[in-house]
Amino acid sequence: MARKPESANTEDLLHLRDAAVQLGISYPTIKQWIYRKKIRSVQTAGGHHRIPQAEIDRLLYRTRGHNEAERRVSYRRISGRNQLVGRIVDVRVSGLVAQVTLSVGGQLITSLITSGAVREMKLKKGQTAAALIKATEVMIIRV
Repeated sequence: MARKPESANTEDLLHLRDAAVQLGISYPTIKQWIYRKKIRSVQTAGGHHRIPQAEIDRLLYRTRGHNEAERRVSYRRISGRNQLVGRIVDVRVSGLVAQVTLSVGGQLITSLITSGAVREMKLKKGQTAAALIKATEVMIIRV
């Protein structure tokens, strides 16, 4: 039986139904994923499974917009192909400008948009959103 690591924060652990909603899958599917070790879970002292938020972030891009056709249906039809689906980890509004940060597969993407757009879309921390990247140049840095 897996025990909750001491370093894990209780706020970062989700009930299975909440995790399933974020991933866009059913409750029975997430249970099967746990049994097949497709998703990592932590068991409470009572034997209940909890899913770390980091696992949701890792799998989010795989379950949302898994293929181009599904992704195009779930979002507005636009010509941009560079759409990265993630979870909103921060929303800061200051006057007319807002800063929205998404976690996509463990990487952070930050966008500056109008505060009116944040209100119109009702963006909040924890929601699923997509970043559309439109650029004429992409630079590569060797790390």
